[in-house]
Amino acid sequence: MEENTQSEGALQADIELLNQQVMRIRNEIGKAVVGQENTIDLILAGIFTGGHILLEGVPGIAKTLTAKLVAKSLAVSFSRIQFTPDLMPTDVTGTTVFNIKTSEFTFNKGPVFANLVLIDEINRAPAKTQASLFEVMEEKQVTMDGTTYVMEFPFLVIATQNPIEHEGTYRLPEAQLDRFLFRIKLKYPALEQEVDILKKYKDDFSLKVLESVKSVITREELKRSQELIEKIHIRDEIIEYIARLIDTTRSNGDLLLGASPRASLAILRASKAIAAMNGRDFVTPDDIKYVAYPVLNHRVIVSADREMEGIEAEDIIKEILEGLEVPR
Repeated sequence: MEENTQSEGALQADIELLNQQVMRIRNEIGKAVVGQENTIDLILAGIFTGGHILLEGVPGIAKTLTAKLVAKSLAVSFSRIQFTPDLMPTDVTGTTVFNIKTSEFTFNKGPVFANLVLIDEINRAPAKTQASLFEVMEEKQVTMDGTTYVMEFPFLVIATQNPIEHEGTYRLPEAQLDRFLFRIKLKYPALEQEVDILKKYKDDFSLKVLESVKSVITREELKRSQELIEKIHIRDEIIEYIARLIDTTRSNGDLLLGASPRASLAILRASKAIAAMNGRDFVTPDDIKYVAYPVLNHRVIVSADREMEGIEAEDIIKEILEGLEVPR
């Protein structure tokens, strides 16, 4: 009994340390970004669980800026890839080059070899280039000419896409969408937030404030945080709640495609991260509800009839959650 009490005390102390780290990251990003609290929290949940993030929203609402500042607040390597229709797979993963002096082939690593990779407008590249991300996003390695190159810890992809503009874009295949832990839909700022943005930058046209954002989390601290998330308690009743949620998406008549087991695992991991970020060592049904939308909105497909009626995936997910019995 005493050992359990000590271990629970140590776990709570680690959670408090994690909360301090989260607060420091929020403060650094808040120097330049107004609002977007939910987006930042979900990105951090992805970082703490090693999950990739897809940011979706119209141009000009700080998708790229937020991703860059998150990377800047972490003491990790960062690279940015601008996807275009003429981008080749080797432009992402790297190329094998013949060295005349040594008469050997050497592999020049591409920009994907970084701890945090920002892919701007991921839906602008053709399917072949998008497919070059399949292995590295799922298995965190790149295989080239029979040789496997393992990515260093941590490895995370944050991708952006514009849902409005369709000219010159390529729809992401379902298999690739499924590899993203979250699809976060960013909205326009509220009126008060718009005023705050204007006040923040009225005397800073060159965005000097971005230079004040510092790294506050080391690679080792990030590793310990991920290990902590795994220790967060989740009751069997909550696990069954997740399973029933996913199972209902597969039998729902309004959905053409339900969620896969990867989705249930994503909800499990993400809910643990959210619980810890809220200072708890256990998962609640509210944690499940909070992460269900960004985890499922890109993994389910609305039937054609319902889509024509203007029904979105989030609407059906809400109906499913409201119809499920919540564990006590």
